[in-house]
Amino acid sequence: MSLLLFLAASGVILALAYRWMGRFLTRYFRLDPSAPVPAHQQRDGLDYEPAKTSYLLPQHFSAIAAAGPVVGPILAATLFGWLPAWIWIIVGAILIGGVHDFASLIASVRHQGRSIAEVVGRYMNHRSYLLFLAFIWISLLYVVIAFADVTAGTFTQPAVADGSEAPGPAVATSSILYLLLAIVMGLVVRRTKLGENRAKLIFLPLVLGAILVGPSLPFDLGAITGVARPQMTWDLILLGYCFFAALAPVWLLLQPRGALGGYFLYVIMVVGVLGIVIGALNGTLSIQSPALGVSNFFTFDGTKPPVFPLLFITIACGACSGFHSIVASGTTSKQLSNEQDACPVGYGSMLLESFLACLSLATVMIVAKPAANPNLTYADGIAIFMNQASFGAIPVGVARQFGLLCFATFVFDTLDACTRLARYVFMEFTGWRTRAAHYVATLVSVGIPALVLALPPAVIDGKPKALWQVFWNLFGSSNQLLAALALLGISVWLGRRGRTPWFTLGPSIFMLVMTIWSLGLTLWQRSTIFTAPAAQAAHQMEFWVAAVLVVMALWIVVEALLLARQPAKPAPETAQVSR
Repeated sequence: MSLLLFLAASGVILALAYRWMGRFLTRYFRLDPSAPVPAHQQRDGLDYEPAKTSYLLPQHFSAIAAAGPVVGPILAATLFGWLPAWIWIIVGAILIGGVHDFASLIASVRHQGRSIAEVVGRYMNHRSYLLFLAFIWISLLYVVIAFADVTAGTFTQPAVADGSEAPGPAVATSSILYLLLAIVMGLVVRRTKLGENRAKLIFLPLVLGAILVGPSLPFDLGAITGVARPQMTWDLILLGYCFFAALAPVWLLLQPRGALGGYFLYVIMVVGVLGIVIGALNGTLSIQSPALGVSNFFTFDGTKPPVFPLLFITIACGACSGFHSIVASGTTSKQLSNEQDACPVGYGSMLLESFLACLSLATVMIVAKPAANPNLTYADGIAIFMNQASFGAIPVGVARQFGLLCFATFVFDTLDACTRLARYVFMEFTGWRTRAAHYVATLVSVGIPALVLALPPAVIDGKPKALWQVFWNLFGSSNQLLAALALLGISVWLGRRGRTPWFTLGPSIFMLVMTIWSLGLTLWQRSTIFTAPAAQAAHQMEFWVAAVLVVMALWIVVEALLLARQPAKPAPETAQVSR
């Protein structure tokens, strides 16, 4: 297969899927443009605020994307080869991920904009609801911890003489300017008659300028303040920012920042497509990496992970990710202005992310030996694409620095969105609805990450390691387990409304099998804790966390089976829910 054929096939298949599957989902869920939606019914300017599709789609796209469709596909292609990764990205997005995102969004819209756990609680039982809600909240806190520390590490990363890494202070400058521009754009759109489209035409080039100006005005917190641990200081600053951002009205930061981030991703995708097309036509770019890796398909030899089930855990964003159900039923459902917008926003954005994942795959495919760090592989590929798209006018070195800065700057977009989502979930869990509850829930949601980040690192095999990194592999499994359970909850909702949920139940079973299989491998690898008394505490904890995840998944499955044949319990519902 040529690189050009790979790109064309990816785009055509996804476009046809949107036309066919999108129409099916629209008919099945009986989307009604005249039906009342939470964004209008419960509009408060803080969380519930209707947004046009042109404003909400890029925001949702940037929220679910972040670094996921870059890191996962590149790692999977390096481990397993680009062909299995491509098949999972395309098939997974069309039949599993897109359905998961769309159904989570419309289920939330028809339940007053509540989280996907609310659907589980209403149609299963209170036990399952609380269990699922706690699982979601802990997952969100983990993301906040990990992304805060990753971002802080990026901001303090030293410059390297050969230019192989973007200096952290430059990224910090670009990120701060990016956020300030988003706030100004939100105020301009809200307070003037400029309009969203014209505002984007003004502020999108300014974001580009913010990224380019970063290296010229680096913000070196360590040098300025003289603190001994600048990364820890940045951790606390970022969490402080998250506290205020999660409480800010969505029109002030979340909507404009998401729109700018989403449209910037569009620009990067267009540049990638042009670069691949031009490079393929002039013979500069071709597929160099192997289609299949050296890993076995089903067996683990102790060094190389098997394709099944780890391919489906490694690639989440781009194919199917449980985190998407939290975003769809958290911030997005509270802004959907019209039920019919659920198709482009919920299903279409997943296919866009799938195409972005295909472009990430292309950055691996054009090199015979990818860099060990996915960030560098991505930056190398984007640099080559930009160079080709500009017919050599943009030097590869400059473009590579730009790719690194783009990657690092937009990774932290997820931070404040996750904090806001954690606030929603905490308030649902406690039942608090007062104004003070907003502050308490947000404070708890950033306070716990602050405490965890302040703890000393774990020592693994004689080397210090951040606590969140110890459980990174488990996070991938728990994220996909969340997708499986969300699909299961939606299947129960549809089934108890008298609908046949074959297209959600099948993917739910598949994802359950893959995640439990993956967790089983972790249990097998860490089972030495019973034969080696001196086993490290981190490995012991990893074993027990994996065991708890398996028990929780099986528990909810049993609950669903027990309730499958029961008639729907009476509950106060809107006209939307009954459809």
